[in-house]
Amino acid sequence: MSDDNKWTTIERRFEASIDRVWDMWASSELFAQWYGPNGMTIPVAEMDVKAGGIRKICVEMKMPDRTMTMWFIGEYKEVQKPNRLVYTESMSDADGNIISPTQMGMPEGHPEVTEIIVELSEDNGGTKMKMVHIGVPAGSRGESGWHQAMDKMAALLS
Repeated sequence: MSDDNKWTTIERRFEASIDRVWDMWASSELFAQWYGPNGMTIPVAEMDVKAGGIRKICVEMKMPDRTMTMWFIGEYKEVQKPNRLVYTESMSDADGNIISPTQMGMPEGHPEVTEIIVELSEDNGGTKMKMVHIGVPAGSRGESGWHQAMDKMAALLS
């Protein structure tokens, strides 16, 4: 990963055990409570957290005139509880069929498949987390959404 500075990288320290932070990523019930930018809910979080397992997530935002829904499908590549989680993510329809990012209004050149790497380590009774989202540029709206989601996770853990 020689383009580290090109992709979204978030490092946080949580005042929670490594097992609690791991569960935020690995439990569909907990994941649905914090994932996504402010104002978004997660009505569907199907997560088979094992190497080769599939994940299917629905992100929803209710507006006065309509409800915006986005679906994501991916595969777990590495699951090393409680230290490392690697999975892919693609935009999809509700049936899990991959949709091109440009069809979803993303800028030209946005990859069809991105990869999320989560690394956790114990730190004086708390947990250090490093999350890299390969394919989502640093400084993008996607990075901003991740920061909002991490704030929600921190609030749940406190």
